[in-house]
Amino acid sequence: MNGSRFTSRVDTLVSAGFPDDGVFDSTWRLLRDGYEFIGKRCEALDSDYFVTHLLGKRVICLRGEEAATLFYDESRFERRGAVPRRVVTSLFGKGGVQSLDGEEHRRRKSLFLSVLSGSAVQGLVSTTRAHFQRASADWQTRDRVVLFQATAEVLTRAVCEWAGVPLPEQDVSARTSDFVEMVEAFGGVGPRLWQGKLARMRAERWLRSLIRDIRAGRCSPAPNTAAKLMAEASELSPRVAAVELINVLRPTVAIAWYVTFAAHALLQQPHCADRLQNDRDAFEPGHYADWFIQELRRYYPFTPFVGARVKVPFEWQGQRFEQDQLVLLDVYGAQHDERRWEEPGHFEPERFAGFTGTAYNFIPQGGGPALGHRCAGEWVTLAVLGVAVRFLTRDISYQVVREQVFEIALSRMPTKPRDGFVITQVAARPASFPDSSRTAVAPV
Repeated sequence: MNGSRFTSRVDTLVSAGFPDDGVFDSTWRLLRDGYEFIGKRCEALDSDYFVTHLLGKRVICLRGEEAATLFYDESRFERRGAVPRRVVTSLFGKGGVQSLDGEEHRRRKSLFLSVLSGSAVQGLVSTTRAHFQRASADWQTRDRVVLFQATAEVLTRAVCEWAGVPLPEQDVSARTSDFVEMVEAFGGVGPRLWQGKLARMRAERWLRSLIRDIRAGRCSPAPNTAAKLMAEASELSPRVAAVELINVLRPTVAIAWYVTFAAHALLQQPHCADRLQNDRDAFEPGHYADWFIQELRRYYPFTPFVGARVKVPFEWQGQRFEQDQLVLLDVYGAQHDERRWEEPGHFEPERFAGFTGTAYNFIPQGGGPALGHRCAGEWVTLAVLGVAVRFLTRDISYQVVREQVFEIALSRMPTKPRDGFVITQVAARPASFPDSSRTAVAPV
């Protein structure tokens, strides 16, 4: 899955002290190499940083733990203007938390953390488990199930119910497609990008109307639900409140990528499936299921890189960073760095037994402190993955359709098995062990 290593030699030029990849514009290489873009350049230049040009703009690329520690220093970097407009208008939304800095960002992030932590996450876990069980009955009647699409629908139903967002059954398929298309647009050009933009417009219109209805008393979600809390945030306009509500719903639906990766890993690593099915303690907190989930996040490609702009000029490792300079941090490469991970190309959950990582050397969903620019949905991802992995290994049995493409192309962002992982002969599995009320492993 990791692809071939980059071995061609690049002549090293110097620009303001940084190694240069020596190409007039590397946009085509980014499209070709995808998740491996920064890592390949760093290996070719024998450096953890280099300067390149993307879409005609000068960009500094970084990798490694020291670079991550630097990148998440809010005294030196800010997110204002760091995310390309095409990503804002499709994935994140204008005025969303991802584009804020300083105290404004901390206040908005605190709102998210109040929604996405503690007992609230356990509520989402219970709701998601119930929806997977309902889906099981439906899947058993189908000749074939495309796991990615079917899981995305389960998660759309679950997160909308949990968040206090009314979702009529006839709208489930369309709303699911919109959430998926917003994520798909991240690395897309042409039709894929425009589909994401249109999906965002539809979702914002839908949820802006809901926010207005809640504020006018025409709709009353349960207290402390995401819809209620966003509507009660009076400092947010209806449009921005809708954007932030999408920023709760969409990332939860995006866990469908990880669930599909989990099925892929269970197929490729049957010993993992055997242990998850037969080890009585596997799903207890801190045991094998948690190691498996963390290894999913390390091994499989989800976030390729993250961006920020230099807030004030400074020097680091002899290199000069000028104000407003765009900087990209390699996220995928951090999980496959041979200096940090032994045999990173092998899928080995046991590496997380007794794991003592930090917020800067294990960053599959971003790094840094919780109130910084680390993904607020990390707890949700871990908890929902726990439900999904248990469902796939203990609640149902199935056969994998062999006539499909299992390859995960690293040139595509976001990526997954091309055919969405098709299964058949779904059946309920007799309960072997009681379902413990586990708490997902914490982010590092």
